[in-house]
Amino acid sequence: MNIVLLESLAVTDDKLAALTAPLLAAGHHFTAYPRTNDIPTLIRQAQDADILMLANMPLPGEVIRACPHLRFIDVAFTGTDHIDLKAAADKSVRVSNASGYSSQAVAELVIGQILSLLRNTHPLNQRTRQQGLKDGLVSHELGSRTVGVIGSGAIGQRVIQLLKAFGARVLAYDPFPRALEGVENVSLKTLLTQCDIVTLHCPLTEDTRGLIDADALALMPRHALLVNMSRGPVVDSAALAQALNAEHIAGAAVDVFEMEPPIPANHPLLTAKNCLVTPHVAFATHESMILRAEIVFASLKAWLDGHPVNVVL
Repeated sequence: MNIVLLESLAVTDDKLAALTAPLLAAGHHFTAYPRTNDIPTLIRQAQDADILMLANMPLPGEVIRACPHLRFIDVAFTGTDHIDLKAAADKSVRVSNASGYSSQAVAELVIGQILSLLRNTHPLNQRTRQQGLKDGLVSHELGSRTVGVIGSGAIGQRVIQLLKAFGARVLAYDPFPRALEGVENVSLKTLLTQCDIVTLHCPLTEDTRGLIDADALALMPRHALLVNMSRGPVVDSAALAQALNAEHIAGAAVDVFEMEPPIPANHPLLTAKNCLVTPHVAFATHESMILRAEIVFASLKAWLDGHPVNVVL
């Protein structure tokens, strides 16, 4: 099999060599390229591949359709909305993801950002540097809050475990609700109206695109916080910025946007009140990158053995 890796997996050369050694020993060919968004270059790199491996770089249908031998796309990422799945389906190409690799990484940043917002860490940092005091910035404890988790898959469940360790009350909304100990499954409207904090962990689909819009934000209490570490288009950024600036909600933490960072300087969330922004880093820790590479190569071996896992398509 001709295996082509279209972008770095962010592991050391030694780790990549160890993962590819069994493939080479079995007679497969492996080629790795640096990331590019240039379509002609992508086509040239991918066109002879039986298997494509990539992380979160876009893989348009134009490239997929240019690969006559392509049989498997191995995605080193949880979401697959950056892959033209229709083009893959039209060619009967199987697709797997790396589900589970970043559950701990994302969950830890969610908790960290919630704590930063609840405890006013950033304004207190500025106040201290200006020789000020805590006046007006006395904060809340996470354990006293009701937190709504939208999407109770692997990442959502890990977030729930950490929230419960702090003593928070947890409500969940998912179109396919799971029976989780100590968690109450409710409607989206109930979650938005009753929760002090709402954190998003759902995939981007036609049903979730724009899920948190102006109407949804209007249901939230004025003291509420919103955390989005799922996919940018799940939230209407302009509506969120407006809600923050009008103090209809109290704060937000956003790691994902309508486009991959760098985001434009005029993006509305960059100037919104009490909004913590990070450049799509929730998944990215040294530990998660190693686990991701191990999962994606395990998925490849499973597919080669005729027993695919983490199947998306």
